Amino acid sequence: MMRLPTTVVSLLSLCVGTWALHESDVGVVDWHKHLVGVPLTGSITTAPSFHRVANRSIILTATGNNVLAALEPVDGSVLWRYVFDPEDRIVGYYKQDNVVATLSAPGGATLRTFDALTGQLLLEKRLHAPEVGALSEPLHFGKHIIFSPNPTDLYVLSNGCTVRNINGSTGEVKWTWTSPDQGSLVIHSRLIFTADTIYAVGVAKSTASYTLHITSLSPSKGEVIKSTNVISSIIDPLSQFITLTHSNMSDPVALWLEQGTLRYLTLNPSLKEKSRAMKGMGFAHILDVGLNDHGHAVIVRKDGSSFVVKIDGETGYPKAVWEYKDSANSNANAASTYAGGVDAHGRPYVGRVYWSHKMEKGSADVFAGHLVSGQGLASGFYFPFNTKTNGIIGHVALDSENPAEWTVTSRLLVTTSTGAVQLWEQSGLKWTREESLATTIVAELVEIPEKVVGELGDNAATEGFVGRLMRQVSDARDFPQYLVNFIKRFITGSYASATDSAAPKSANYSEGISRDTFGFRQIIVAGTMYGKVFGIDSSNGEIVWSRVLGLGWAGEIGGSIQPVKLFVTKTVSDGGDPEVVLVGQRRADNSLVDTVVFHMDALTGADVTGISADGGIFEGQDIIQGPLVEGYLLNAETKLLVMFDEFLQVYLYPDTPKTRAAFTSVADTLSFPLRTNVEGRHRVMGHQIALSDTVHRPIAHPTWSLTLPPGEDVQTLVPQATRGPVASVGKVLGNRTTLYKYLNPRLFTVLTASPTRSMCGIYVVDSTKGTVVYHAEVKATNKGCEIKPSLVENWLVYHYYEDEVAGGTVGGTKGYRMVSVEFYEGQQVDNKIESSDLSSYSNDSANFMTLEKAYVFPHAITALAPTSTKFGITSKDLIVATTNHRVQSFPRRVFDPRRPNRKVTAEEQEEFLMPYDPIIPNDARRVLSHNYDVANVQRIITSPALLESTSLVFAYGLDMFLTRVSPSNTFDVLSESFNKVQLVFTVTGLLLAILVTRPMVERKRLRERWYQ
Repeated sequence: MMRLPTTVVSLLSLCVGTWALHESDVGVVDWHKHLVGVPLTGSITTAPSFHRVANRSIILTATGNNVLAALEPVDGSVLWRYVFDPEDRIVGYYKQDNVVATLSAPGGATLRTFDALTGQLLLEKRLHAPEVGALSEPLHFGKHIIFSPNPTDLYVLSNGCTVRNINGSTGEVKWTWTSPDQGSLVIHSRLIFTADTIYAVGVAKSTASYTLHITSLSPSKGEVIKSTNVISSIIDPLSQFITLTHSNMSDPVALWLEQGTLRYLTLNPSLKEKSRAMKGMGFAHILDVGLNDHGHAVIVRKDGSSFVVKIDGETGYPKAVWEYKDSANSNANAASTYAGGVDAHGRPYVGRVYWSHKMEKGSADVFAGHLVSGQGLASGFYFPFNTKTNGIIGHVALDSENPAEWTVTSRLLVTTSTGAVQLWEQSGLKWTREESLATTIVAELVEIPEKVVGELGDNAATEGFVGRLMRQVSDARDFPQYLVNFIKRFITGSYASATDSAAPKSANYSEGISRDTFGFRQIIVAGTMYGKVFGIDSSNGEIVWSRVLGLGWAGEIGGSIQPVKLFVTKTVSDGGDPEVVLVGQRRADNSLVDTVVFHMDALTGADVTGISADGGIFEGQDIIQGPLVEGYLLNAETKLLVMFDEFLQVYLYPDTPKTRAAFTSVADTLSFPLRTNVEGRHRVMGHQIALSDTVHRPIAHPTWSLTLPPGEDVQTLVPQATRGPVASVGKVLGNRTTLYKYLNPRLFTVLTASPTRSMCGIYVVDSTKGTVVYHAEVKATNKGCEIKPSLVENWLVYHYYEDEVAGGTVGGTKGYRMVSVEFYEGQQVDNKIESSDLSSYSNDSANFMTLEKAYVFPHAITALAPTSTKFGITSKDLIVATTNHRVQSFPRRVFDPRRPNRKVTAEEQEEFLMPYDPIIPNDARRVLSHNYDVANVQRIITSPALLESTSLVFAYGLDMFLTRVSPSNTFDVLSESFNKVQLVFTVTGLLLAILVTRPMVERKRLRERWYQ
C-alpha cells in the first residue's frame, strides 16, 4: 500500500505539461494512410477476387504484408482487414456466401473464419502445432478448404495428408482422416465435395515426374471408400493439373497434361474410370482462373495461344468452347493474363488481358459462354493503362455482367508490377491504391522552400538588374491586396495557428509545392520494395509525384531494384530546390548485382542529372559493379556520398574534381564500423581510409575489432538517431551544480545474440577505436533476441522482454522492460571534459559515468525514436509504436535514471524529478494515433518544424501515419485561448489616448514655461 501515493504523484506529475490530442485536432494535425499491402498474386487462393454477398460485391485479397483484406469496389476503401502475426503466414483464403475461411502457419496449422462483410472473427482453431507443420513450396500446396451444403460444415485439408470435417460454428472436429504415409510419398492438394463423396486429390512422387493420386472418403464419417494411383506422368502439378466440377454435374473431372497432350478422368466413388485424351498436341499449361466450381479453365499451348475449356453438362467431358484470337506469342502484344469471374446470377466469364504495343494500351477480351444460345460471345475493349507510372500488368481479377442480350460490361482489378492496385470499369479508371507504400524501405522528411524561393529557384543568382526590376514591379500589383489582408489580420487577430491544418485549401501540385507558415508542410520521399519512389505531402498524405526506377541494362533480361539508402544532399538552406539521392541494388535475373544511384529533385521527382525525362522511367547511374557494403553522406565543404564495395574500395558521388578534393582533405580523419564475417561468425570491425597514389581508388582497412565471448554473434549495428543541434551541454541540478553530458558523436549501438547461452547483448561502442562505453545482457525469448534501442546525444534507451527475473527493482515480474541510460562527463558533478570536441585517443575520452534505471513497460513495441526540434531547446519525448497498433509518446523525464527511490527533496522538485516507480503508466492521453489502427510500424522518423516547440512524427510500416507533437507545449506561439481582439483594442485605445493627451501635455508644458 506504500506504493499508492508514489504512483499518484507520478501520474499527477505526468499531467503537468502533457500534450494531449483534442478531438478537434483529429485529421487536422495528423493523417493516416490505411493500407493492406501488395496482393499475393502467385496463387488463386491468395490473389484478389470479386465476391458477392447477397446483392453486394466486395474485393477479397491476401497480401505480402500478411494481411487478409476486403475492399469496397466503388471507391477502393478498406472495408476491413485482419493482420496476421509475422510467424503466422497466411496460406490462402476460401470463400462462400457470407463466410471467408483462412489457413495460416506451417502446414495450415490454424483455421479461421470471418464474416465477409464486417471482418468479424467467427472461429479460430488450432489444427496442429506449427512445429509439426509440413513445409511446402509454394505455401498453399497441400492445403485446401471446401464448404458443404450445410453452411456450418467445413472440410479442411492440412499438411498435405490430413482431412478434417469441422463444425464452422463451434470448431468441433467431427472426424479426421490422415493419409497412411502421412505425406511422405503422396501430397494431397485439393478437396472436392459431392453429395456422396469427398475426393482428396493430389500427386504421388516418382522418379522423374508425379503420378495422380485420388482418395474417396465418406462425407459423414471420413471412411476411405477407395484410394488409388492413376497412371499418369505429370511434370509440374502446379501448372499442369486441375480439377473441375459444376453444380449440374454429379461427377467431377480431373485434367492434366502429359507430354503435351491433355488427359482427363471422370471421378466417381469407386474410382474405376479410365483416363481419356482430348484432341490436340503441344499444350504447355493449364491455368486456374478461379472457375473450378463452374467447370471452366484456360489451356495455353507452347506457342502462347490459348483457349477456354469447359466441362460439358450433358456428357461430363471437357471440350474447347472458345479460342482467343492472336493470343500466340508475338512482338505486337505482351504476354497475356487470364481471369475468371461470375455475375450476380452465377454465370461464368473468362477474360484475357494483355498490353498492346501497337495501341500502347491495355486490351481485354471477355468470353461469356452462356450467351448466343450457349455458343458464347466475346466482348473486347481497350483501357489506357500507363506503363511509365505503373510498370506492367501483373494480375487481373474479373467482374462482369450481362445487362442486355448482346452486351457484356466488365470491371478489371489490376495489380501492377510496381505494387499498385487499380479498378478499371471498361476503359475508365475508377481508383488506384498505391499499396507498395506498405513495403517502404527508406524514407526521409525534406524541408521545402517558401513559395517565392521555390519560384525563383537557381535563377535568382543570375537574375540581372532589369529582370529584377521588372519582377518587383510585377509583384507590386499584389501589394494593395496584401495591405488589405494585413489590416484584416491585424484587426481580427486571424493569424496562423500551430493547431491549424498545414494542407493548402486547394492542392494543385502542378503549380508546385511551397512551405506553410510554421514549416509543418514538408515532402516525404519514400522508396519501396517494388522499385517505385514517392513524394508525399506531409500536410495531408497526398502523393505529389511518383517515379518508377529503371533497370538499365537489366531491362532486357529482367530484374528488380531494391532501395538501400536515401540521403538528403541539398536542403533549403543550401539554396534552390532540395535534392535527394537514392542508392539502390539492382538484381538482374541472371544473378548479377550492381549498385545504382538515382539523383532527384525532392519537390518534383525530376532527374537532377537530366538523363531521364519527366514522367518517364527514371534511369539511374551505375556506380559499383557489385553489391554495396556501406554508404555515408559526408558533410564536407561539398556534400557527397561515400560508398564502399565488397573489396572496401571507395566510390564517390558525385565524382568530380571538387568532390575528390573535398574527400581527400578529410579522408585521414574518417572512421567507420562494419559488420563483417570472420571464420563464419559475424564481427564488428572499425575501418579507416588509406589514400595512395599507387591504386586507382582509396581502400578502407581494418583498425580494430570488437572482442566478443565465444558463441556470441553480431545481429545488427544501429547508428545514433539523427544528430541535431545541442542547445544545452549539461543539466543544472537543484543544488546549482551541473552534470555535463557525455556527447561523443562517434558512438553507435551493437546488438548481439548468443544462442548457446540464450542471451542477448547490447553494446555502445566508439567507432574510432572500438572502446565499449556501455554493455548489458538480457535473456533471450523463444523468438530470439528482440531488443529495440535508440541512442541520441547522451541518452540510450532500449526495450526488451524479460522472461526470468531474479531480483532488482522489478524483481519477480515478467514482462516488457524499458531501460534508460544516461552518460555524463567525469565521475562527479561539475567535471567538464568537453567530450563533443575530444579526440577518441585522449585519455579523458574514457572519463565518464553512467546512470541507469529499468522500468516495466506496458506493451511490446515494433519501433521507437526520440523527437527532434530545430535548435534542440525543447525537451525530448520518446515516440514508440506498439504491437497493439498504437503510436504513443512518453516524456523523457519519465525515464530519467535519476528518479530517487524515496520522496523527492525540495532541490529535486526544482528539477521536476519524480519518485521512482518501476511501472510506466499507460496514459491514454499520450496515444498520438488516437482511434487510428496504425499496424506493424517498422520505423519512426522525427523531423523539426520551423517552430522550436514542435516536431513532426512520421511512422511507416503496413500503414503510414504522421502527426506533430510539442513536448514542452507550444511556448513559441500564442495559445488558442489568447484574446487577440482584446489586445488589438487595448493597443488601439492606448494609441488614441496618446494622440489625444499629447497636445494637452504640450500645451501644459508651454504654459508652465510662460510662468517660470
